[in-house]
Amino acid sequence: MVDDCFGHPRLAALYDPLDPDRSDLDVYAALAEEFGARSVLDIGCGTGVFALLLADRGIEVTGVDPALASVDVARAKPGADRVRWIHGDATALPPLRVDLATMTANVAQAVVEPAVWRGTLRGAREALRPGGRLVCETRDPARRAWEEWTRERSRRVTEVPGAGAVETWFELLDVRLPLVSFRSNFVFGADGAVLTSESTLRFRGREEVEADLVAEGFVVDEVRDAPDRPGREFVFVARRP
Repeated sequence: MVDDCFGHPRLAALYDPLDPDRSDLDVYAALAEEFGARSVLDIGCGTGVFALLLADRGIEVTGVDPALASVDVARAKPGADRVRWIHGDATALPPLRVDLATMTANVAQAVVEPAVWRGTLRGAREALRPGGRLVCETRDPARRAWEEWTRERSRRVTEVPGAGAVETWFELLDVRLPLVSFRSNFVFGADGAVLTSESTLRFRGREEVEADLVAEGFVVDEVRDAPDRPGREFVFVARRP
């Protein structure tokens, strides 16, 4: 299942203009440089922001995402021909031998079902060369980020080129840890259209993620902090032996 905020063509086109600050990707770009990665698999590539950033640096990139509308947005961007785009997920990849695999932002948490999560980790491992690394992040459940997902705290109006003013806000629907469900609301000022997208994220603790990585054949080298969100995220660096 693909959330409408990624899979609906009108909403996928809003993803970049509604979230133009992608400084959260800086840590991943820095890790690619630190590890000397010349080839990268971007799992959950979405609209291709990170994949294209790496391609601009001369890195060979494969981007995979189950949301076709988001992949279509990525494919339409300048320089998109330098990236190999795959509509699908990490459980069914073509043969690869990359230096680095990434799951940025909420990608790891959006893989809710345990079997699919384990399959995603397995697919990432198989795509890596021996010694290659997987980097992914997840919110620290102890910080209870979902308490901020209210209309009062999240409502904003954004002027979007070609779409006019778009009002957005989040609405918390259900908290049954480790699962948290919420609704994203979009109101288009140009024509009054109202669209919504319901999402569920899985909040895994540090120990659970480390155990899952080890179970799928990784060595966990370290767990870092996200420098732009100190104390809020775990950034896992795991290696295929």
